[in-house]
Amino acid sequence: MEITEHIEALRHEGTLLADAAARTDLSAPVPTCPDWQLRDLLRHTGHVHRWAAAFPARGLRAPLDEADEEAAVGPMPSDAALLDWFREGHAALVRTLTEAPADVECWSFLPAPSPLAFWARRQAHETAVHRHDADSAAGEPGPVVDTALALDGIDELLRGFMTRGRATLRSDRPRTLRVRAGDGPGSWHLAITQEPLTVTTGESPEPADLTLTGPADELYLLLWNRLPADQARKVEPTGDLDLLDLWRATAMIR
Repeated sequence: MEITEHIEALRHEGTLLADAAARTDLSAPVPTCPDWQLRDLLRHTGHVHRWAAAFPARGLRAPLDEADEEAAVGPMPSDAALLDWFREGHAALVRTLTEAPADVECWSFLPAPSPLAFWARRQAHETAVHRHDADSAAGEPGPVVDTALALDGIDELLRGFMTRGRATLRSDRPRTLRVRAGDGPGSWHLAITQEPLTVTTGESPEPADLTLTGPADELYLLLWNRLPADQARKVEPTGDLDLLDLWRATAMIR
């Protein structure tokens, strides 16, 4: 996906998130994030939007320390002002990424063609996943995630987050997982060991202990641990289903 496509996805998903929140009580539980109420979801995502915008907006070359992060995000609003605060931060992030020069230099934390490409992609998926959380709090499904965005998000999760040294997906004995999208050009082969995950893309003749095949939007939410396996009705698992339990227990983002 291009930077402009990621920014448009960020705009669209953030608007859907706010719309879901607008029709839901702030005290509503978020089933996909069991420890949260809707107000916690809005505070978290609004915080992340303001934090992320600071890097391209100010050309920051290093992570913010606690004091600078508090200054960038500002004080948390009251419940009465929370939704407007979220909308303002979301709009400011979209504007910042739209207006930033293509060659802006700033800190980022996953491989990407450029810092701007990183932040546009990361915030598109941050917002899309949390939009699904807001829909779950509202008690009704929202629109499915666009196929291209879902494929891109699976790739970011698997080849970006899950291969980092701090990732917690590990297995005492070697295990293999293949993820194959049935509605787009996406296939990933994962080798899970005691070391950071190794991922290869494209069709492979190597066998896998478990293969997950299905539409990109369901695979996206399943792998982000937002959709329980028994509710991913269009995903066909073939092989060792215990791997799904391992994924759900250890595939966490930190």
